[in-house]
Amino acid sequence: MGGGRGAGRAAAWESELEPPPQTSPSRIPGPSRRPVQPGFPRPSGVLRPCLAGAAAARQDICEDPRLFVDGISSHDLHQGQVGNCWFVAACSSLASRESLWQKVIPDWKEQEWDPEKPSAYAGIFHFHFWRFGEWVDVVIDDRLPTVNNQLIYCHSNSRSEFWCALVEKAYAKLAGCYQALDGGNTADALVDFTGGVSEPIDLTEGGFANDEAKRNQLFERVLKVHSRGGLISASIKAVTAADMEARLACGLVKGHAYAITDVRKVRLGHGLLAFFKSEKLDMIRLRNPWGEREWNGPWSDTSEEWQKVSKSEREKMGVTVQDDGEFWMTFEDVCRYFTDIIKCRVINTSYLSIHKTWEEARLRGAWTRHEDPRKNRSGGCINHKDTFFQNPQYIFDVKKPEDEVLICIQQRPKQSTRRDGKGENLAIGFDIYKVEENREYRMHGLQHRAASSIYINSRSVFLRTDQPEGRYVIIPTTFEPGHTGEFLLRVFTDVPSNCRELRLDEPPRSCWSSLCGYPQQVTQVHILGATGLKDSSTGANSYVIIKCEGDKVRSAVQKGTSTPEYNVKGIFYRKKPGQPITVQIWNHRVLKDEFLGQVHLKADPDDLQALHTLHLQDRSSRQPSDLPGTVAVCVFSSTSLTAV
Repeated sequence: MGGGRGAGRAAAWESELEPPPQTSPSRIPGPSRRPVQPGFPRPSGVLRPCLAGAAAARQDICEDPRLFVDGISSHDLHQGQVGNCWFVAACSSLASRESLWQKVIPDWKEQEWDPEKPSAYAGIFHFHFWRFGEWVDVVIDDRLPTVNNQLIYCHSNSRSEFWCALVEKAYAKLAGCYQALDGGNTADALVDFTGGVSEPIDLTEGGFANDEAKRNQLFERVLKVHSRGGLISASIKAVTAADMEARLACGLVKGHAYAITDVRKVRLGHGLLAFFKSEKLDMIRLRNPWGEREWNGPWSDTSEEWQKVSKSEREKMGVTVQDDGEFWMTFEDVCRYFTDIIKCRVINTSYLSIHKTWEEARLRGAWTRHEDPRKNRSGGCINHKDTFFQNPQYIFDVKKPEDEVLICIQQRPKQSTRRDGKGENLAIGFDIYKVEENREYRMHGLQHRAASSIYINSRSVFLRTDQPEGRYVIIPTTFEPGHTGEFLLRVFTDVPSNCRELRLDEPPRSCWSSLCGYPQQVTQVHILGATGLKDSSTGANSYVIIKCEGDKVRSAVQKGTSTPEYNVKGIFYRKKPGQPITVQIWNHRVLKDEFLGQVHLKADPDDLQALHTLHLQDRSSRQPSDLPGTVAVCVFSSTSLTAV
């Protein structure tokens, strides 16, 4: 669909975007709606009549409509009679980021109404939203629902400004209908506006209110997300239906999403004293999507605490004394009164940047059912051990000694219709396993679980984790087996991770298998560590190499120790099981590495002893002699190639 001019005009009511019935309840946990006036007459009203012939049947909302009046601002938005404060809060955050809202409202200058060129007005507008890995263009006409010529949904302070009402209508079309916006997740809207990844933080469970060190660390992370163009929101959980929209004595509202519009360290004091004392306070500015009802505790609009801040500092912060829904709080009070924060990080993948650049791997997958266990891809979570490894599997590498890894899995949104109601999300999550350095085929047995996400019926699940160098497998799953759906996996690392799906269960057979042979057994070798290695004044800088039939696995160098912990694994599909597997230990040196010793492993499937502690030997082919040190090895072999 192509874009049209005239985005300054809202247009006629679209039949597919019906208003929710008056009796439709607000979803829980779906932050709140504004009180609905009795009666719900059929909406009507347009900003400007379309081309000649259609004008008689319609009514203009105003004479001089605009996309923006005096620019775009977080103060423009006011929630209407649908329970989508989560969406309006996300829009408030979006309005503060020019680079982001210009993606959502593309070509806005061309779409603005030009009274000098009325013939250029097509009565349509187009918007962009990030959905399931790509930016989607949504085109709407210029009809907006009204009662008594007043907009009943999201509206601006100015009767002539319509950007927020139009964005809301386009988003409702993307979701299926306005009713689909009645109760939702702020994180979903933030991702749809940015293409970023959302990270939910449970302030209560994390104990941030009572742990100053953790709170300071969290504030620094929130400040970094804000300063680098991310979007943030906060809310207070409503545990019961009675809690929804319950106003606390401090002025905050339960079951309600607030936009965080500023994050800063505020300098206390006046004049030069403020600079010499260097006393700063961690502060957050929030906005209620209703455009009213504010926090009334310390640092609220009229509180005496503001006397501690100079006039110039207050002006810099944009402090206003009016009930406009926006207010400041200390981060300590935010952690004490709010239960959840959602950070939407806009991941920087540009090489032309002064900030940290991430490498992104993006893969699409699906949970599908099949009677053949080897083809089934809907095995459920680890609670279902018999089917867990039937799920899709993805492998990636951490190539630095330690790296921060961001992983996000997003299920394809289920579009709503007025007839069928809101599409329900599956409960999803994922586990991450550290595997053999040379694994190329699917996992079939448990290994060390390096990290795991929560399982939740959210559209997206996110995990940030620090992992040492090595190879890892991600297994995304639904909570229960047998559920089907599509998903998008995103993996962010500091250097390319070579992330890819594991599709094969074992080495494939080919026309050459009869000539070159086919593996008869699989062996997993896990080198735990060594002791008593030949030492020097600084200790050995050793590494281990595992060799089998031309394939080899090498560990990272363990510096300055005669008792290294390698914790490295290799998996080998052996065509000649009679040949031993060789494990060698070397000392890394500048000019030439020094051989410290080796052992040979028969790795017989009948050997029931898992752990072996073996003395290192030299490379003499006649009568090898012992060298200083021992190596601890776990070995598992099987004639079934899908045993590991």
